[in-house]
Amino acid sequence: MNFISLLKRTARWFAELTVGGSWGQTQAASVQKNLRWFWFDGLFASAHDNIYLNYVSLYVLILGATQAQIGLMSSFSNLLAALLLLPGAFLAERFVDKHRVSLFCIGGLTRFSLLLLVFVPFLFKGSSLVWAAILFSVLRDGFANLGYPAWMAVTNDIVPLDGRGRYFGARNFIMGIAGMLITLLAGKIITTFTGQSGYQIAMGAAFIMGLASTFSYAKIKIRYPLPNQETTSGFHLRTLLNDLKGHPTFLMLILTAAVWNFAINVSGPFFNVHMLQDLKFTANEIGILNVVTALSALLVQNQLGAFSDRMGPRKLQLISMIVIPLLPVGWIFATTVWHIALLNILNGVIWAAYNLSYFNLLLEVIPADKVPAFSAIYQVVVALSLALGALAGSGVIARWGFTGVLIASATIRWMSAGMFGKYVKGSPKRTQPISG
Repeated sequence: MNFISLLKRTARWFAELTVGGSWGQTQAASVQKNLRWFWFDGLFASAHDNIYLNYVSLYVLILGATQAQIGLMSSFSNLLAALLLLPGAFLAERFVDKHRVSLFCIGGLTRFSLLLLVFVPFLFKGSSLVWAAILFSVLRDGFANLGYPAWMAVTNDIVPLDGRGRYFGARNFIMGIAGMLITLLAGKIITTFTGQSGYQIAMGAAFIMGLASTFSYAKIKIRYPLPNQETTSGFHLRTLLNDLKGHPTFLMLILTAAVWNFAINVSGPFFNVHMLQDLKFTANEIGILNVVTALSALLVQNQLGAFSDRMGPRKLQLISMIVIPLLPVGWIFATTVWHIALLNILNGVIWAAYNLSYFNLLLEVIPADKVPAFSAIYQVVVALSLALGALAGSGVIARWGFTGVLIASATIRWMSAGMFGKYVKGSPKRTQPISG
């Protein structure tokens, strides 16, 4: 009897978690169903992303790439993202069913590009192997950004504003668990198999997780156009500048994001490379360190969601932006697995706060009828900043080494935090709940 009671309580807890807690259970049945499928999409997408993001640079290194080529890969990915985001916004505005647009781009083209990356050693040999792997990686990232504006619009449509902190806290919670477990498993697989084989198996697992994510996302049901929602006449670049001028908070958010993401990618592409080549860590050790980050984020995820709803995402983002630059400073003195593990505990907590607050703040600041276009503009600026940051980082690391990129990155991050605190204000949109 106690066992049955425990099962029932566990089932109720799980059902509540998948819709963002008790708040989600007050929503209409159709809204809850979409929230639940979106939650499962996040679970499998996190498993997919954590394998790919944690190990793709190491995979390309094993195939024969240099540090400079790793920096170029990051730069090319972000440049292609910048080129595809505005066409992605056009697609999102042009087609009423934004769900299908994001499903085709992210669920179809992105997954296929990853599949090509799995088999690239069988398709190419010699010097062309590295460049082909870089190409497929760049395409995978590019197609994800092509579908991003439509994905943002769908997210805005299915997750009511008044509970986004709690819902994304719950969604990020399961994404953290999935990311932690799959990163450990992938690292073990890569270490067990010699050479490139382990990486290919890991990327194949990422492809399967991606298919599960696509299936879950496809189960979301939205009837477009939404009730009481005007259809747009299309995406017009001529009117976009005038629209932006009327939203100064969004413009300042873009400016601070440009500086912030430039700083992030000055050092970003080189952490795993530093651990593998300079500190001589194994892929399994690197995976475990990434799990430490995920675990620390997991422990605070639900609390952060409720905290964000109470205090507002702007304050939470400002606090995280002030603390985050301490992380690259700490890496200057880190030489062992334990040093980096301690840094990654702080990394997981503070980046969890930043990622949750930044996403919710972005949805607050963007006008509800301009989500695809404005989110595309935001991501174009971010992508260009990341591309320039990776290029700058490639130059800095060649001249001043890993310590040079860490100092440069930390300094510019604090500059961005100061800009954010002074110029980015709250949004009155927060008091206006959006129906899902």
